[in-house]
Amino acid sequence: MENFPVINLENLNGEGRKATMEQIRDACENWGFFELVNHGIAPEFMDKIERMTKEHYRKCMEQRFKELVASKGLEAVQTEVSDMDWESTFFLRHLPVSNISEIPDLHDDYRKAMKEFALKLETLAEELLDLLCENLGLEKGYLKKAFYGSKGPTFGTKVSNYPPCPKPELIKGLRAHTDAGGIILLFQDDKVSGLQLLKDGQWIDVPPMRHSIVVNLGDQLEVITNGKYKSVEHRVIAQTNGTRMSIASFYNPGSDAVIYPAPVLVEKEAEEKKQVYPKFVFEDYMKLYTALKFEPKEPRFKAMKAVETNVGLGPIATA
Repeated sequence: MENFPVINLENLNGEGRKATMEQIRDACENWGFFELVNHGIAPEFMDKIERMTKEHYRKCMEQRFKELVASKGLEAVQTEVSDMDWESTFFLRHLPVSNISEIPDLHDDYRKAMKEFALKLETLAEELLDLLCENLGLEKGYLKKAFYGSKGPTFGTKVSNYPPCPKPELIKGLRAHTDAGGIILLFQDDKVSGLQLLKDGQWIDVPPMRHSIVVNLGDQLEVITNGKYKSVEHRVIAQTNGTRMSIASFYNPGSDAVIYPAPVLVEKEAEEKKQVYPKFVFEDYMKLYTALKFEPKEPRFKAMKAVETNVGLGPIATA
């Protein structure tokens, strides 16, 4: 846990910039995850979001979850449950078109706060993508443009609560998977843990830290970097005590964005290692992912490789 990469973004503004960029590079290449502190989102505002999210769960979702558990007889399970997760969730879409006004049961103040939070996270995601470009030797703006498609990126938030679970050894809070999209920003509970990532064959806890944002890389960044950065398998272990809050925001390519390895990164590879990742339309990848989320990612890439000849490949202009 003490080795988990924690990056102070304030250190980018001064003499610590080079060391901080190196920390980010190492985290992207060797972890696929890192935790940000001093990221520019005010602690007081994060406290407000946390308070409102937990209130909303208690008032609008907790009873429904208890009824679901009772209806499926999950309190008394004796064998491992492999087809569902111990989580209560709702989803918000921010880009290309917001649906926050359509989500039922949200208090107006909570709606407004989540809209504001999404704007701050969108800005942070784009800043991070440019830091990744700098480390990769790509033009500034390359990754944002790669995600753009015809209508801009897709950006949405999954709000989850993981209530106390009587049999955490039999029911996962969230089963192991990699994330399909681009870059993911997570505001997680700082008191109730549970998020783990797979590193070198071992499950490692992602430490709960107050006011931090956990960042992880999705499958699309693995493709664009031609495997230099990799999406990493992760899961949530349900706990017996306490409800864990998780607000995960996904900055993903637009549905019609064509995703493929950055040519400059492919050129840097040794002669014998030709381009290994496919090119495809993001929407096509998502259709496959929806059916195979909890399966290994490699067959998904292979399936996309099999159909890639049909995909038109235009240059990415960064001007």
